[in-house]
Amino acid sequence: MQVIGLCRFSYPGHGGFQIEHETMAQRIDYLYGDARLSARFAQFEAITLPGIKAQTDPDFTFVVVIGDSLPARWRTRLEALLADIPQAQIQTHAPGPHRQVMQAAINAAKADPEAPCLQFRHDDDDAVAIDFVERLRAAAAENADLVAKNRLVAFDFTHGYSISPGPDGIEVAPSVLTLYGVALAMAVRGGAKQTIMNFAHKKLGQFMPVVSYADTRMFLRGHSDHNDSRQKAGVAPLETAPLDEQTAELIWERFRIDEATVRRVFSRI
Repeated sequence: MQVIGLCRFSYPGHGGFQIEHETMAQRIDYLYGDARLSARFAQFEAITLPGIKAQTDPDFTFVVVIGDSLPARWRTRLEALLADIPQAQIQTHAPGPHRQVMQAAINAAKADPEAPCLQFRHDDDDAVAIDFVERLRAAAAENADLVAKNRLVAFDFTHGYSISPGPDGIEVAPSVLTLYGVALAMAVRGGAKQTIMNFAHKKLGQFMPVVSYADTRMFLRGHSDHNDSRQKAGVAPLETAPLDEQTAELIWERFRIDEATVRRVFSRI
C-alpha cells in the first residue's frame, strides 16, 4: 500500500490549533513571527527530518502543507531543507477549514484514489523512528483480516520520548502516549475520501478499531515554548533531564539525531 505522511508547516487554517485568534491576520502574524519560525525551522531540521531521511523503507510520500502567504524567504529555506528528500512534496494552500484542507492535501497525494493506502500525521517538531514506515507496513500485513473488514483501522505506536532541544543540547523524558499526534497512522480502504486528518487523534477509537504497539521507542515528541498545546494557561510542566550516554545512543540508533548537530542548528537562532 502507498504510505502518505502529512506535515502541516505553520499552515494558517481555520481551526486546527488549540490557541485561537480573532482574525486570520492575527493567526498569520503569530505563525510567521521571526522568533517562532526560526525555532520551528530548527526543530524541523534537527529533529524531524533526520528520521524521515533515514527511513529503512524509503517507499513513501511526505506531504508538507504550507500557506500561500508564507514569506518567500521562509519558503526558499524550506525548499532547501527538503531538496535532498525525494519523498517530500510541498503543497501550498490558501487559508481554509483545517480538516477539509488537510483531507484534500492527502487525497491529492494518492497515486490511485481507488487503492487502499496507509496514512500518518506528523507535526513539524516531532520525529518518528527510522523504521516507522517499515513497521507501519508490517502492522497492516499482520492485521490484514482486520484491515479488509473495516473501512478505517488505526495503528498507534505508544512509546517514545518527549524531547526539548536547544543550543545546549537535548533534554528528554520517557513518554507513553496513547492516540497522540505522532507515530499514529491509519489504514484507509480504497475509494474512501476520509483521511487521518478528518479525526481528532484522541478520538480515533470512537470511529474505528485501533491496534497499539508498545514494544520499542517509536517517536520523539517535540517540547518547547512554541508548542500550540502549551499556549494555554494551566499546562503542567514537563520534567526532562539531560541525555545520558545510553539514551543518546538509542536516540541516534532509532532517530539519527545527535547532540552535536542539535547544538549547531539551534545556535543559529
